[in-house]
Amino acid sequence: MHDLDLTTLRLFVATCTLRTIARAGEQQHIGASAISKRLAQLERTVNAPLFERGRRGVVPTAAGEILLEHARAMLASADRVARDMAAYRHGIKGQVRVLASMSSIAEQLPDDIAGFLADPAHAEIRVDLEEQVSSQIVRAVREGLAPLGICWDAADTEGLQTRPYRRDRLVLVAHPQHPAAQRPRLAFADSLVHEHVGLPASTAVYSMLARAAAIAGRPLHYRTVVSTFEASLRCVRAGLGIAVVPREVVPLVASADGLRVVELTDPWATRQFAICFRDAQGLSPSARLLLAHLQAKAAT
Repeated sequence: MHDLDLTTLRLFVATCTLRTIARAGEQQHIGASAISKRLAQLERTVNAPLFERGRRGVVPTAAGEILLEHARAMLASADRVARDMAAYRHGIKGQVRVLASMSSIAEQLPDDIAGFLADPAHAEIRVDLEEQVSSQIVRAVREGLAPLGICWDAADTEGLQTRPYRRDRLVLVAHPQHPAAQRPRLAFADSLVHEHVGLPASTAVYSMLARAAAIAGRPLHYRTVVSTFEASLRCVRAGLGIAVVPREVVPLVASADGLRVVELTDPWATRQFAICFRDAQGLSPSARLLLAHLQAKAAT
Protein backbone atom coordinates (compact mmCIF):
# COMPACT_ATOMS: atom_id res chain seq x y z
CA MET A 1 0.00 0.00 0.00
CA HIS A 2 1.28 3.46 -0.89
CA ASP A 3 2.04 5.98 1.85
CA LEU A 4 -1.00 7.90 3.12
CA ASP A 5 -0.63 11.65 2.84
CA LEU A 6 -1.91 13.83 5.66
CA THR A 7 -3.82 16.24 3.42
CA THR A 8 -5.98 13.46 2.05
CA LEU A 9 -6.53 12.03 5.53
CA ARG A 10 -7.60 15.46 6.77
CA LEU A 11 -10.12 15.71 3.93
CA PHE A 12 -11.31 12.18 4.67
CA VAL A 13 -11.90 13.02 8.35
CA ALA A 14 -13.72 16.23 7.43
CA THR A 15 -15.99 14.35 5.03
CA CYS A 16 -16.76 11.67 7.63
CA THR A 17 -17.53 14.33 10.23
CA LEU A 18 -19.67 16.62 8.06
CA ARG A 19 -21.27 13.77 6.07
CA THR A 20 -21.09 15.70 2.78
CA ILE A 21 -18.22 16.36 0.40
CA ALA A 22 -19.54 19.85 -0.36
CA ARG A 23 -19.46 20.95 3.30
CA ALA A 24 -16.05 19.36 3.76
CA GLY A 25 -14.81 21.39 0.81
CA GLU A 26 -16.16 24.61 2.31
CA GLN A 27 -14.50 23.86 5.64
CA GLN A 28 -11.15 22.91 4.09
CA HIS A 29 -11.28 25.61 1.38
CA ILE A 30 -10.99 23.17 -1.51
CA GLY A 31 -13.33 22.28 -4.35
CA ALA A 32 -15.69 19.34 -3.95
CA SER A 33 -14.43 17.74 -7.17
CA ALA A 34 -10.84 17.85 -5.90
CA ILE A 35 -11.92 16.14 -2.66
CA SER A 36 -13.82 13.48 -4.61
CA LYS A 37 -10.69 12.66 -6.62
CA ARG A 38 -8.57 12.40 -3.47
CA LEU A 39 -11.12 10.17 -1.75
CA ALA A 40 -11.37 7.93 -4.78
CA GLN A 41 -7.58 7.60 -4.81
CA LEU A 42 -7.66 6.85 -1.09
CA GLU A 43 -10.13 4.02 -1.66
CA ARG A 44 -7.82 2.58 -4.31
CA THR A 45 -4.85 2.93 -1.96
CA VAL A 46 -6.49 1.02 0.90
CA ASN A 47 -8.30 -1.30 -1.54
CA ALA A 48 -11.66 -0.91 0.21
CA PRO A 49 -14.82 1.20 -0.16
CA LEU A 50 -14.79 3.92 2.47
CA PHE A 51 -18.21 5.55 1.97
CA GLU A 52 -21.79 4.67 1.30
CA ARG A 53 -23.21 7.44 -0.86
CA GLY A 54 -26.83 8.52 -0.78
CA ARG A 55 -29.05 11.48 -1.57
CA ARG A 56 -28.36 13.12 1.79
CA GLY A 57 -24.62 12.70 1.75
CA VAL A 58 -22.05 10.07 2.62
CA VAL A 59 -21.64 7.69 5.56
CA PRO A 60 -18.43 5.78 6.40
CA THR A 61 -18.49 2.05 5.72
CA ALA A 62 -17.10 -0.42 8.25
CA ALA A 63 -13.72 -0.05 6.58
CA GLY A 64 -14.17 3.73 6.65
CA GLU A 65 -14.80 3.69 10.39
CA ILE A 66 -11.58 1.74 10.95
CA LEU A 67 -9.57 4.15 8.80
CA LEU A 68 -11.25 7.12 10.51
CA GLU A 69 -9.95 6.05 13.92
CA HIS A 70 -6.41 5.67 12.59
CA ALA A 71 -6.61 8.89 10.59
CA ARG A 72 -7.61 10.92 13.63
CA ALA A 73 -4.71 9.45 15.61
CA MET A 74 -2.25 10.17 12.79
CA LEU A 75 -3.46 13.76 12.40
CA ALA A 76 -3.28 14.31 16.16
CA SER A 77 0.30 13.02 16.15
CA ALA A 78 1.19 15.28 13.23
CA ASP A 79 -0.29 18.28 15.03
CA ARG A 80 1.75 17.46 18.13
CA VAL A 81 4.89 17.25 16.00
CA ALA A 82 4.16 20.73 14.66
CA ARG A 83 3.57 22.11 18.16
CA ASP A 84 6.69 20.47 19.55
CA MET A 85 8.87 21.83 16.75
CA ALA A 86 7.39 25.29 17.28
CA ALA A 87 8.14 25.02 21.00
CA TYR A 88 11.71 23.91 20.21
CA ARG A 89 12.24 27.03 18.14
CA HIS A 90 11.16 29.08 21.16
CA GLY A 91 13.64 27.44 23.52
CA ILE A 92 11.71 24.38 24.74
CA LYS A 93 13.98 21.34 24.43
CA GLY A 94 11.72 18.72 26.01
CA GLN A 95 7.97 18.08 25.98
CA VAL A 96 5.88 15.52 27.85
CA ARG A 97 2.21 14.83 27.18
CA VAL A 98 0.37 13.54 30.25
CA LEU A 99 -3.17 12.13 30.11
CA ALA A 100 -4.89 12.11 33.48
CA SER A 101 -8.25 11.36 35.05
CA MET A 102 -10.57 14.10 36.27
CA SER A 103 -9.95 13.14 39.90
CA SER A 104 -6.17 13.37 39.69
CA ILE A 105 -6.36 16.74 37.90
CA ALA A 106 -8.83 18.06 40.49
CA GLU A 107 -6.49 17.02 43.28
CA GLN A 108 -2.67 17.14 43.59
CA LEU A 109 -1.43 16.49 40.05
CA PRO A 110 -1.35 20.14 38.84
CA ASP A 111 0.63 21.15 41.94
CA ASP A 112 3.04 18.24 41.45
CA ILE A 113 3.63 19.23 37.83
CA ALA A 114 4.02 22.89 38.81
CA GLY A 115 6.68 21.87 41.32
CA PHE A 116 8.49 19.93 38.59
CA LEU A 117 8.44 22.87 36.17
CA ALA A 118 9.55 25.32 38.89
CA ASP A 119 12.89 23.52 39.14
CA PRO A 120 15.45 25.59 37.16
CA ALA A 121 16.87 22.32 35.80
CA HIS A 122 13.54 21.79 34.01
CA ALA A 123 13.23 25.26 32.53
CA GLU A 124 13.40 23.91 28.97
CA ILE A 125 10.71 21.26 29.48
CA ARG A 126 7.02 21.71 28.72
CA VAL A 127 4.28 19.47 30.13
CA ASP A 128 0.96 19.19 28.29
CA LEU A 129 -1.76 17.96 30.67
CA GLU A 130 -4.98 16.62 29.16
CA GLU A 131 -8.04 15.19 30.92
CA GLN A 132 -9.37 11.82 29.79
CA VAL A 133 -11.30 8.95 31.37
CA SER A 134 -9.25 5.98 32.55
CA SER A 135 -10.12 3.67 29.64
CA GLN A 136 -9.12 6.31 27.10
CA ILE A 137 -5.91 7.04 28.99
CA VAL A 138 -4.83 3.41 28.94
CA ARG A 139 -5.68 3.01 25.26
CA ALA A 140 -3.80 6.17 24.26
CA VAL A 141 -0.70 5.20 26.23
CA ARG A 142 -0.84 1.67 24.84
CA GLU A 143 -1.03 3.07 21.28
CA GLY A 144 1.87 5.45 21.89
CA LEU A 145 -0.21 8.62 21.70
CA ALA A 146 1.08 9.79 25.10
CA PRO A 147 4.11 8.64 27.11
CA LEU A 148 2.51 8.93 30.56
CA GLY A 149 -0.99 8.37 31.89
CA ILE A 150 -2.41 8.74 35.38
CA CYS A 151 -5.57 6.81 36.17
CA TRP A 152 -7.35 4.72 38.76
CA ASP A 153 -5.28 1.59 39.37
CA ALA A 154 -8.34 -0.62 38.81
CA ALA A 155 -8.20 0.24 35.10
CA ASP A 156 -7.12 -2.54 32.75
CA THR A 157 -3.43 -1.68 32.27
CA GLU A 158 -2.43 -5.06 30.84
CA GLY A 159 0.63 -4.70 28.61
CA LEU A 160 1.74 -1.48 30.32
CA GLN A 161 4.19 -0.80 33.12
CA THR A 162 2.79 1.03 36.15
CA ARG A 163 4.06 2.87 39.22
CA PRO A 164 1.92 3.87 42.22
CA TYR A 165 0.98 7.53 42.41
CA ARG A 166 -1.17 9.16 45.09
CA ARG A 167 -4.24 7.93 46.96
CA ASP A 168 -7.49 9.71 47.63
CA ARG A 169 -10.57 9.07 49.73
CA LEU A 170 -14.14 9.35 48.52
CA VAL A 171 -16.57 10.99 50.92
CA LEU A 172 -20.21 11.95 50.87
CA VAL A 173 -21.06 15.67 50.85
CA ALA A 174 -24.46 16.93 51.96
CA HIS A 175 -26.28 20.18 52.65
CA PRO A 176 -26.32 20.92 56.42
CA GLN A 177 -30.11 20.39 56.54
CA HIS A 178 -30.04 17.10 54.64
CA PRO A 179 -30.77 13.96 56.72
CA ALA A 180 -27.46 12.39 55.66
CA ALA A 181 -25.56 15.35 57.10
CA GLN A 182 -26.60 14.38 60.63
CA ARG A 183 -24.32 11.31 60.64
CA PRO A 184 -20.49 11.51 60.76
CA ARG A 185 -20.06 8.14 59.01
CA LEU A 186 -22.26 6.26 56.59
CA ALA A 187 -22.15 3.16 54.42
CA PHE A 188 -22.75 4.00 50.78
CA ALA A 189 -25.63 1.50 50.62
CA ASP A 190 -27.45 3.52 53.31
CA SER A 191 -27.15 6.68 51.20
CA LEU A 192 -29.17 5.11 48.38
CA VAL A 193 -32.46 6.12 50.01
CA HIS A 194 -31.55 9.69 48.99
CA GLU A 195 -31.19 11.33 45.58
CA HIS A 196 -27.63 11.88 44.39
CA VAL A 197 -25.81 14.39 42.23
CA GLY A 198 -23.77 12.36 39.76
CA LEU A 199 -20.91 12.58 37.31
CA PRO A 200 -20.95 11.37 33.67
CA ALA A 201 -21.16 7.63 33.04
CA SER A 202 -17.66 7.62 31.54
CA THR A 203 -15.96 8.58 34.82
CA ALA A 204 -14.33 6.20 37.29
CA VAL A 205 -16.43 7.54 40.18
CA TYR A 206 -19.66 6.77 38.31
CA SER A 207 -18.47 3.21 37.62
CA MET A 208 -17.51 2.64 41.26
CA LEU A 209 -20.84 3.88 42.59
CA ALA A 210 -22.86 1.93 40.02
CA ARG A 211 -21.00 -1.25 40.97
CA ALA A 212 -21.47 -0.61 44.69
CA ALA A 213 -25.21 0.02 44.22
CA ALA A 214 -25.55 -3.18 42.18
CA ILE A 215 -23.79 -5.19 44.90
CA ALA A 216 -26.08 -3.64 47.51
CA GLY A 217 -29.08 -4.56 45.36
CA ARG A 218 -30.50 -1.04 45.50
CA PRO A 219 -31.12 1.53 42.75
CA LEU A 220 -28.99 4.65 42.57
CA HIS A 221 -31.21 7.65 41.81
CA TYR A 222 -29.60 10.73 40.27
CA ARG A 223 -31.45 14.01 40.62
CA THR A 224 -28.97 15.64 38.25
CA VAL A 225 -25.71 14.82 36.47
CA VAL A 226 -22.90 17.36 36.08
CA SER A 227 -19.46 17.29 34.50
CA THR A 228 -17.15 18.44 37.33
CA PHE A 229 -16.69 18.02 41.07
CA GLU A 230 -17.06 21.76 41.56
CA ALA A 231 -20.43 21.70 39.81
CA SER A 232 -21.58 18.76 41.94
CA LEU A 233 -20.73 20.69 45.11
CA ARG A 234 -22.71 23.69 43.85
CA CYS A 235 -25.69 21.39 43.27
CA VAL A 236 -25.37 20.00 46.80
CA ARG A 237 -25.26 23.53 48.16
CA ALA A 238 -28.47 24.26 46.21
CA GLY A 239 -30.20 21.28 47.84
CA LEU A 240 -30.42 19.10 44.74
CA GLY A 241 -29.07 16.01 46.47
CA ILE A 242 -25.96 14.47 48.01
CA ALA A 243 -22.72 13.75 46.16
CA VAL A 244 -19.77 11.39 46.44
CA VAL A 245 -16.51 13.20 45.66
CA PRO A 246 -12.84 12.94 46.66
CA ARG A 247 -12.14 14.44 50.08
CA GLU A 248 -9.21 16.33 48.57
CA VAL A 249 -11.49 18.58 46.50
CA VAL A 250 -13.87 19.39 49.35
CA PRO A 251 -12.23 21.26 52.28
CA LEU A 252 -12.03 24.83 51.00
CA VAL A 253 -15.47 24.76 49.38
CA ALA A 254 -17.05 23.00 52.34
CA SER A 255 -15.65 25.42 54.91
CA ALA A 256 -16.79 28.41 52.86
CA ASP A 257 -20.27 27.13 52.09
CA GLY A 258 -21.10 25.12 55.19
CA LEU A 259 -21.36 21.79 53.40
CA ARG A 260 -21.10 18.70 55.57
CA VAL A 261 -18.59 15.93 54.90
CA VAL A 262 -19.72 12.41 55.82
CA GLU A 263 -17.11 9.65 55.87
CA LEU A 264 -17.92 6.56 53.82
CA THR A 265 -17.22 3.33 55.68
CA ASP A 266 -16.80 1.27 52.50
CA PRO A 267 -13.26 -0.08 51.86
CA TRP A 268 -13.43 0.89 48.18
CA ALA A 269 -13.75 4.56 49.17
CA THR A 270 -9.94 4.67 49.42
CA ARG A 271 -8.56 4.73 45.88
CA GLN A 272 -5.05 4.25 44.52
CA PHE A 273 -3.91 6.02 41.37
CA ALA A 274 -1.23 4.68 39.06
CA ILE A 275 1.19 6.17 36.54
CA CYS A 276 1.17 4.01 33.42
CA PHE A 277 3.57 3.90 30.47
CA ARG A 278 4.67 1.45 27.82
CA ASP A 279 8.34 1.02 28.71
CA ALA A 280 10.47 3.01 31.15
CA GLN A 281 13.55 2.56 28.97
CA GLY A 282 11.69 3.90 25.96
CA LEU A 283 10.62 7.14 27.66
CA SER A 284 12.28 10.38 26.61
CA PRO A 285 14.69 11.95 29.12
CA SER A 286 12.06 14.59 29.97
CA ALA A 287 9.38 11.96 30.57
CA ARG A 288 11.73 9.95 32.77
CA LEU A 289 12.48 13.05 34.86
CA LEU A 290 8.76 13.77 35.30
CA LEU A 291 8.04 10.13 36.16
CA ALA A 292 10.72 10.19 38.87
CA HIS A 293 9.35 13.46 40.25
CA LEU A 294 5.77 12.16 40.44
CA GLN A 295 6.94 8.96 42.11
CA ALA A 296 8.83 10.98 44.70
CA LYS A 297 5.79 13.14 45.40
CA ALA A 298 3.63 10.03 45.81
CA ALA A 299 6.14 8.57 48.28
CA THR A 300 5.91 11.65 50.48
